[in-house]
Amino acid sequence: MRLLVTRPEPDAARTAEVLRARGHQFLLAPLLRMEPIGADLSGPWTAIVLTSANAARALASNPEQRRLTGLPVLTVGDRSAQAAREAGFTDVASARGALADLVGLAAARFAGNAGMLLYVAGEDRAGDIAGDLAAHGISVHTAVAYRMAAVAALPPWLTQALAAGEIDGALHYSARSLATLLKLAGEAGALNAALNLAHYCLSAAVAEPLRERNAGRIMVAARPDEAALIDLIGAP
Repeated sequence: MRLLVTRPEPDAARTAEVLRARGHQFLLAPLLRMEPIGADLSGPWTAIVLTSANAARALASNPEQRRLTGLPVLTVGDRSAQAAREAGFTDVASARGALADLVGLAAARFAGNAGMLLYVAGEDRAGDIAGDLAAHGISVHTAVAYRMAAVAALPPWLTQALAAGEIDGALHYSARSLATLLKLAGEAGALNAALNLAHYCLSAAVAEPLRERNAGRIMVAARPDEAALIDLIGAP
């Protein structure tokens, strides 16, 4: 099976290694790139909350990073936890799930405690983790520390591969990257070819842009992690 991966680097390369180990062929076409924003992260925080690996990478490039590395970090999953450790944080706990799991982890540790959590976020984000935590009596400061910038157009080779039916399926890790693929495919005259792929989605929320366009072959991972997503594909 020849699979399209559109997630940003460096995660695209890591996914490529997983697919290679499983015997799959793949095409890498990152359609988004992470751009740090100079967020003000100064303040007396109790802990840090991260919902993506890109948030950890944005933290690593922030001038406040060294001052913050002694704080506990709560992440939505194992990949964001690994990125936090790579950014210099040592007290890192993963919720190993979705936003609701992260809220539960934070509530178990900090409900009723004084202080404020720092949520390092992107410009575009799903859910309202600050509001969910407020329901548990936890104060949260949201700092927008990065944006995901989209490329202007599909690479010509990708448009040609779609038109020629040379791609069997696509892996989707975020609704934003999926929506970008569909938008750019439409502009390139390849929307139907893109919709006709087998689509492997990390979650139901990620798959929503496909459902809005009535795509036929949508598969959703049993858990919102890469291992479950890759398991959807089956044998090469």
